[in-house]
Amino acid sequence: MSTLNVNGQAHTVDADPATPILWALRDHLGLTGTKFGCGAALCGACTVHLDGQAIRSCVTPISVAEGKRLTTIEATTDGSDRVGAAVHAAWVKHDVAQCGYCQSGQIMSATAFLKSLPQGRQPTPAEIDTAMAGNICRCGTYARIRAAVADAARALA
Repeated sequence: MSTLNVNGQAHTVDADPATPILWALRDHLGLTGTKFGCGAALCGACTVHLDGQAIRSCVTPISVAEGKRLTTIEATTDGSDRVGAAVHAAWVKHDVAQCGYCQSGQIMSATAFLKSLPQGRQPTPAEIDTAMAGNICRCGTYARIRAAVADAARALA
């Protein structure tokens, strides 16, 4: 048994401590917004925040998350997270999603990146590209992703 703080609520998960966070979220807690992509931390579809840092939940065991705060796409885009709300709004404005499969991971990475910047600091296109490089979009919407991240940063300034 493991106790996880997910989106501000304590949850008891009856799973092996080596179980990846992704499967605890999806199979045990019913939070299906976090996607399985590659299972090897290469594509970014499974990105969540652990104490505010973007991590790949497909390879991170639940034992690592005990005593820490996990945040998923559900809490990031529900309107209660100022940065998440700005990123989500920019995603819609720039019509980023094509197939949409990678989008929760993309939004989680973008949100963590923008939260890491000093208040009001605008990222360069190169910084956005570097921050988002670990997330693969098979539809190739990278230009829209970059524009949305920049737009969210401006909205937060």
